[in-house]
Amino acid sequence: MTWRDDILRTGLDPRTPFQTYRPPAAPDYGSPQAWALLPTRPAEPAVSDGSADVFFVHSTTYLGGKDWNGSVSPKAPGSALLSRVVLPNYAAPFGRAGRVFAPRYRQASLYATRMTLRDDARDARLFAYDDVRAAFMAWRTRWGGSRPFILVGVEQGGQLVERLAREVQADPSLRERLVAVYEIEALARTDRPPVACRSRTQVGCRIAYVSARDADFTAPARLLDRALVWSDDDTALEDLHGRAGLCVNPVTGGATAEASQKANVGAANATGLEWGVRPAFLAHQTSATCEAGLLRLGAPHSPDLKRSGSWTERLMVRPFNLFWADLEADALARRDTWLAAHAAARGGVAP
Repeated sequence: MTWRDDILRTGLDPRTPFQTYRPPAAPDYGSPQAWALLPTRPAEPAVSDGSADVFFVHSTTYLGGKDWNGSVSPKAPGSALLSRVVLPNYAAPFGRAGRVFAPRYRQASLYATRMTLRDDARDARLFAYDDVRAAFMAWRTRWGGSRPFILVGVEQGGQLVERLAREVQADPSLRERLVAVYEIEALARTDRPPVACRSRTQVGCRIAYVSARDADFTAPARLLDRALVWSDDDTALEDLHGRAGLCVNPVTGGATAEASQKANVGAANATGLEWGVRPAFLAHQTSATCEAGLLRLGAPHSPDLKRSGSWTERLMVRPFNLFWADLEADALARRDTWLAAHAAARGGVAP
């Protein structure tokens, strides 16, 4: 296994210092081509679009090679994985909570995010944030209006969303509209805002977790020894330095750290489904417990919720979502809480 990983690492190394590297062309977020998901009429929300907007930042889909950061072209390597696997499994659970805006961005490669801790790789990950921030500003100025919004990011995208959430916190007009932040399979510090969610009736908070199977929990610290988190000033990625990672259980949605298998509302393997098609749910598939800064998982029973064993699946986000229905229920509950509170503040008139 070690020699195979070394071969893969060598093959995916750009071998160019990031300081002299020429990244792919920047996206134009005024163009529909720069979005993996964009409402048909983004400036004209319909009643069926829900009452919130969802800003979704996808996980790593570009493996690496000559580039530190992937292209945003719809035909670029990784685009098929994004549309076939990531969006139906991880963006779709939020589709009933509101309109989903999912930008393409010059993501750091799998090599940069999972196979090295070199400064070049950290720079590639920092570089990706500029695109995500530009996409969010495009949403805000062009289509966001005064609508409430949800921030969702997966893996690499979750870490970028975490930083974006702190910029939102610094802007009172945005902070008031924030329903929740979801950092799925993304390591986060416990001592930075926004606060961790403690119940499903809380808004303006964040849900973050990195999951690991029971079998990997013989030494939880080893799972985090290569983990990077944001520095105090959000300008760098640094080692965890013995701090605990943030874990908010996606099944309970709050302070209750342990959820039994029976509490798991519905896992799903939505790979290959078209946008808007709901998957078949598989209830009661896994237990989930926050422990040592990680989300400890029981083994799911369904063969549809098993990894293939390929090296890419081993390093990338799962091609199914153990908490598909749980996340949907959580997002809907927080959205409805936000809407009810603001309707009451306006004398019963919903925004």
